[in-house]
Amino acid sequence: MLSHEINAYIENLVPKRDDLLLEMEEYALENHVPIMELVSIESLLQVLRLYQPKRILEIGTAIGYSSLRMAKELGAEVVTIERNEERYKQAQRFLAQSDQQENITLIFGDALEAVEEANAKAPYDVIFIDAAKGQYKRFFDAYTPMLSERGIVVSDNVLFKGYVTGEIQAETRRKRSLIKKINDYNEWLMGHSDFQTAILPIGDGIAISTQKR
Repeated sequence: MLSHEINAYIENLVPKRDDLLLEMEEYALENHVPIMELVSIESLLQVLRLYQPKRILEIGTAIGYSSLRMAKELGAEVVTIERNEERYKQAQRFLAQSDQQENITLIFGDALEAVEEANAKAPYDVIFIDAAKGQYKRFFDAYTPMLSERGIVVSDNVLFKGYVTGEIQAETRRKRSLIKKINDYNEWLMGHSDFQTAILPIGDGIAISTQKR
């Protein structure tokens, strides 16, 4: 994973975002809302620019930061699911201030219960998993049937701040259980019979899975 110094160096090179995005970044920092780190989202956007997706499904809206970045930068339609009511309402408020509101569909509910609603807008060129880490395999299984023929899956946080290596000791039983689930997901994903996956050690770790031909 990138050192703090390298990460800070790259962040300083990233062009300044517009006022709304900066406000969202500040809100997330002050209220401990997990949004993608700046280097991570910039890297993901560059990968997706090469791919040029038309429709994206995001599992885990938070306050709508990555939804807005993807819609603005890629000109894509984004469908995004969030189960936390406070974050869902904050995402509504932020997106109402943007010029992308018509391109982003917010779904309120648990992603494991919103499958039919999301399926109404399928197929998707990209499925972006960034929600409850312990449920990643269930999300993957539930939503990959909605992929377009050349669709890809992006899973965020797969290195979990380096805990997956075992070199950093988890403080609680709950965290140890979560680390095991993430490791199990990574191993399962890398050995999947229908997908090829690469894990990029950027930010908190991004896995990109493409369908085997």
